[in-house]
Amino acid sequence: MTRSLKITVAAILISTVSFAQAVKDHGQLNVKGTQLVDKDGKHVMLRGMSYGWHSFWPRFYNKQTVKWLKDDWNVNIVRAAMGIETGTKGLTYKENPTDSKAKIKAVVDGAISEGIYVIIDWHSHNINLEEAKLFFDEMSKTYGDKPNVIYEIFNEPDEESWADVKAYSEAIIKVIRKNDPDNIILVGCPHWDQDINLPAADPIKGYHNLMYTVHFYAATHKQELRDRTDAAIKKGLPVFVSECAGMEATGDGPLNMAEWQKWIDWMESRSISWVTWSVSDKDETCSVLKKSASSTGKWKESDLKESGIKTREYLKNLNKK
Repeated sequence: MTRSLKITVAAILISTVSFAQAVKDHGQLNVKGTQLVDKDGKHVMLRGMSYGWHSFWPRFYNKQTVKWLKDDWNVNIVRAAMGIETGTKGLTYKENPTDSKAKIKAVVDGAISEGIYVIIDWHSHNINLEEAKLFFDEMSKTYGDKPNVIYEIFNEPDEESWADVKAYSEAIIKVIRKNDPDNIILVGCPHWDQDINLPAADPIKGYHNLMYTVHFYAATHKQELRDRTDAAIKKGLPVFVSECAGMEATGDGPLNMAEWQKWIDWMESRSISWVTWSVSDKDETCSVLKKSASSTGKWKESDLKESGIKTREYLKNLNKK
């Protein structure tokens, strides 16, 4: 993109999109057509960070890291990813629901305290209907009056059909809406949130404030997925990119900076909110932190991996204070 075109695009975005710096400014979010809008009906773009699975990296699940991400990275949203059946032995939700919920609530409470938005992410690749019903009933009763909260009810279905995912989602949405009539609900789609064409052809009906998730890893997912998502949006499907990054879909391998920039430009031009994976310190490209990083924030640049340095740069530049 040429410098003049970048300036033109930036000017258009600034004139049409409200940069959500705090819940106090934008309040209750809603879906209008395919767009996320605030309490005044103005377009909002949320840009932020996802924590890694709580069941692998619980040390980062605290209010202090939320504050640091808001103050130093300029995030206006964080995502608390609760590992359901995958993780370190004894730490998954199925093995230890009480501690798992405490970890998620620490991040949610931190986000509410800091005045930013937060995704409560049921981070599983499988259908766990009864467990999910109980969990989202509790979360929606606890946080249903807080406009900060967004529910992601199924992270990356893998081999399930859209019929199965849709039926599951409708059951969970019904539970949430009994307690929380308004907050945004994110719905996943088959094959790791790649088959966005399926809900576009057969969306969930009878509920408002639903959005559908697309996940990309720029070194693997390229123009084909952008085109598929454009087609879904054209059909009227609201899209939220609740997980993304610049490397391969394995979470490892080199960053593809050119393709990552294409994705950023694409999301910005369409006012699509996005969240980057992940606040963790695993020895892989997508974990943005090194082992030296404190559990409570205050990270120096030397504590950040290449993906962390670049993501922070994007967030600080795009989420203007």
